Amino acid sequence: MFYWLIELSNTFPGFGAVRTVLNVFRYITFRTGGAIATGALFVFLFGPWIIDHLRIRQGKGQPIRTDGPQSHLAKKGTPTMGGLMILSGLTVATVLWANPLNPYVWIVLAVTLGFGFVGFYDDYLKVTKQTTSGFGGKLRLLIEAIIALVACYALVRLNRDPASTALTVPFLKDTVLHFGWFFVVFGAFVIVGAGNAVNLTDGLDGLAIVPVMIATASFGLIAYLAGNAVFADYLQIKYVAGTGELAVLCGALLGAGLGFLWFNAPPASIFMGDTGSLALGGMLGSIAVAVKHEIVLAVIGGLFVLEAVSVIVQVVSFKLTGKRFFRMAPIHHHFEQLGWTEPQIVIRFWIISVMLALAGLSTLKLR
Repeated sequence: MFYWLIELSNTFPGFGAVRTVLNVFRYITFRTGGAIATGALFVFLFGPWIIDHLRIRQGKGQPIRTDGPQSHLAKKGTPTMGGLMILSGLTVATVLWANPLNPYVWIVLAVTLGFGFVGFYDDYLKVTKQTTSGFGGKLRLLIEAIIALVACYALVRLNRDPASTALTVPFLKDTVLHFGWFFVVFGAFVIVGAGNAVNLTDGLDGLAIVPVMIATASFGLIAYLAGNAVFADYLQIKYVAGTGELAVLCGALLGAGLGFLWFNAPPASIFMGDTGSLALGGMLGSIAVAVKHEIVLAVIGGLFVLEAVSVIVQVVSFKLTGKRFFRMAPIHHHFEQLGWTEPQIVIRFWIISVMLALAGLSTLKLR
């Protein structure tokens, strides 16, 4: 609507003052701020209604692992699928503030909602069957891979640049690895890996959402810089026309995440569930692929990588030696078994996320 009003005002003389006011809507930074406020306000206003609705529908809430930390049994009855709050606020804010003619916005939003639907179905099975396992892991990965492959193919076709199928290496401005069309597979791996890594991190109240917001804010800045020819040239990073608009999408998630954190702060009134964790991880992965900063995602999202690696190490160690490397995986449960309190783990992991984000952002200039 704002774009239409701007164009309309340009066709009539004497509308200079109106054009001056409306022109602020052309700026990505202004619309990103609007998206943050809208996403947060939406979740603040409708969050209580969503929580009450889910509590009534779910009855017993999310099943709690009987083999997990005993302190988690006190959380029994807490509703899940809180990702619906985040995704609704994110979608509303994006539709209101992002440029509807920008294809990057719709590709990333499609991946986010697609992964969110997969997570929603998984949560639905857990709640209705009162089991900690949803539908088959292989089938879930297959559906995620199909969504990611289609998105990566669209991103490569959209860019129409030889560098669109290449991997840039942080800290090295002239080092580029050309993958050809295999990059579609690599990009899909990044998206699926990011989705499931965030999913594994979501195990304590507030543990996943804050690192996600930190990573989102970082990639909002990266998207803005990579989508600006002047800034990209100065920083000697790959310029990808149109990706600056993804900063608005990041702002929408940041606002919706802030609203969700209000209700997810310990003791949580609602859990994010796979509905949220898969969607948010998939969104981060798709933005990283779009702006050509896939390796930087592994740095900024290093906490998610650590959580995923801890599970892999645990499984491999048990299969090869019959012994567990960690007391419990993912690694945040290991620290619980060591005697750390839940707030200690959550806040310390937040601190690690901030430090990793700063390290990742430093790659923008150190080239």
